[in-house]
Amino acid sequence: MNLKLKVWRQSGASDKGKMVDYALSDISPDSSFLEMIDVLNMQLVEKGEEPVAFDHDCREGICGMCSMYINGQPHGPGDRVTTCQLHMRSFKDGDTITIEPWRASAFPVIKDLVVDRGAFDRIIQAGGYVSVNTSGNTQDANSIPIPKADADAAFDAATCIGCGACVAACKNASAMLFVSAKVSQLDLLPQGKVESKQRVLNMVAQMDKEGFGNCTNTGACEAECPKGISLENIARMNRLYLASEISAK
Repeated sequence: MNLKLKVWRQSGASDKGKMVDYALSDISPDSSFLEMIDVLNMQLVEKGEEPVAFDHDCREGICGMCSMYINGQPHGPGDRVTTCQLHMRSFKDGDTITIEPWRASAFPVIKDLVVDRGAFDRIIQAGGYVSVNTSGNTQDANSIPIPKADADAAFDAATCIGCGACVAACKNASAMLFVSAKVSQLDLLPQGKVESKQRVLNMVAQMDKEGFGNCTNTGACEAECPKGISLENIARMNRLYLASEISAK
């Protein structure tokens, strides 16, 4: 495949970025999107030019590090795939592909396609944990009866990989889907009930502090989420937040 790439290049957070054009040839349709960028970077290094900086780790759709905006869509074309799971057969020979970093004030660009998603870490630190009995009399989690519906819902919420596609897809740059998934994951299980009320108050407060927008129920976040996290989590979190706020007064 022969491709034309338009890649966002930005030397640093305080530098002005711009789109730079590149041409690639003989790209295998069976290669992944990240492998295609690896080829581009090898060519740039051979020319003595600066390679394109991008995040990646597992390349198995688990870590969420490979986040990119591809042709105006988080993680590019395809249903429920991360960028590393996207293959070049999703494009056509001669296509022009535009590649950009996440666009959100809470995700400042570090360099090129790499953004700082530390805001997500700070939200988790604000309440994404459970109390653990370390006295030596801990109860085996498997011995605690949990309704299957709750267990399934908690598991579905736990599949969130924190990639930030929900924020990138949202016109308000809202992190509600991410936060609600983390709140639901813990609140639906007995082990998470201890901090339930304070957790949702703290995590939502931190989300607002980080500068994320609010949810207006357009559904773009769920549509673009590579793990298909449901909007039902946002509704659950809103109910829990309201109840927790009332009881705190």
